[in-house]
Amino acid sequence: MARRVGVFGGAFDPPHVAHAALARAAVDQLALDELRILPTGQAWHKSRPLSEARHRLAMTRLAFADVPRAVVDDRELRRGGPTYTVDTLRELQAEQPGAALFLLLGEDQAAALTRWHDWEAVVALAVICVAGRAAAPGELRPALPPQARSQPLVMPPIPASATGIRALARAGEPIAGLVTPPVARYIAHHHLYQPT
Repeated sequence: MARRVGVFGGAFDPPHVAHAALARAAVDQLALDELRILPTGQAWHKSRPLSEARHRLAMTRLAFADVPRAVVDDRELRRGGPTYTVDTLRELQAEQPGAALFLLLGEDQAAALTRWHDWEAVVALAVICVAGRAAAPGELRPALPPQARSQPLVMPPIPASATGIRALARAGEPIAGLVTPPVARYIAHHHLYQPT
């Protein structure tokens, strides 16, 4: 039976409880042997500068420490130039020949998939797994390209966003419950997201 490897990338600036919940849902619902968590390097699609790579990597390690079969992989942080998912998928395929790759996406990312660099190769290399709450009857979900192999990931709505957490931290408001306690302590200790 082919090894099942999940791939979950993101800025993780900061990683929050919804990220960890998605990771747990993926491991369980997709019966993954391993879930690679990949903080992005130079994100080609982000207009704002990201926090330093060392901070995002440290927070990611803290946030996913308790997720079974999760492995934090820093390859995209070490890669020079823009970070493209297709390059990571090709590397993982070369490292684990015959493995089935499952790319985890939120609904917003799935809606933008056809604007990704070399998206046709992305959908050829991995099963696209879109996380979201169960659809109501007649509700429209993001349409994936017809050639994409896909599988839904069902998870409850969790009102956490990195943008909102950064804004709360900047304003000196509590972020407990939105990030894990170790991540909250890291943010406080390193004065992340504070006005300069």
